[in-house]
Amino acid sequence: MTVALAGRAPATFEIKSANLPLLAMLLKSSDLKLLAAEMTAKFGTQNDFFDGEPMVVDFSQYPDDTPALTALDFSALIKLLRSYRIAPIAVKARREDLLEAAKAAGLVPAEDSFLGTAVSQPARVERVVETVVQEVVREVPTPVAGPGTMVVDKPLRSGQRVYARGCDLIVMAMVNVGAEVIADGHIHAYAPLRGRVMAGARGNTEARIFALNLEAELISIAGIYRTGEVALPDEVRGKPAQVRLDGEKLLIQPLKA
Repeated sequence: MTVALAGRAPATFEIKSANLPLLAMLLKSSDLKLLAAEMTAKFGTQNDFFDGEPMVVDFSQYPDDTPALTALDFSALIKLLRSYRIAPIAVKARREDLLEAAKAAGLVPAEDSFLGTAVSQPARVERVVETVVQEVVREVPTPVAGPGTMVVDKPLRSGQRVYARGCDLIVMAMVNVGAEVIADGHIHAYAPLRGRVMAGARGNTEARIFALNLEAELISIAGIYRTGEVALPDEVRGKPAQVRLDGEKLLIQPLKA
């Protein structure tokens, strides 16, 4: 005989399933010194870029037969990520030794279903716009705020940093060597741009950089970067130019009237 017992929900808590939007870092090397150097080159010495966001460390694209991964120091990797206010919470890998080492360091295994909406590059969503013709009914237009844009109208000195989170950035004053301007969207610079400039900071490969006077010491779009060690071509150095991605290559082109 089946007996049905009356249930009582706890008064102090409730447990539900959740899909978390997570960042994913696809590691292509187990060399933590090299990783630290490249993170410094991309994000500088500032440690507030990620603002405590959770992240999955993803080894799924790494060759299975790489012996160096066996000796990977997960504790040192976690310490490095946390120094940039990244909160590593999970690991994705095919190799059991990696999963065991990650679990020993406090990370949990992540399956595709666990990742939810996290992707290494944001998906391109095609929006379908439907036009509805209605008779008799008169629709009153309602003002809608446009996408956010940050405007900087004061010069940035060496060591200063501006981050336009989730929006475009317009720079109206000089960005000196050693300063950083970062945006999740496009960057428009209407004054000499001599510091570090990073557009599409969270993976937006469609982001672009527009500058009236391009002299940047570092240029980056969606993680693909170029440093000042390679001089800019004469046709764009100190002149109006735009920067965009073509696959995994940065294209720097003159801006023509």
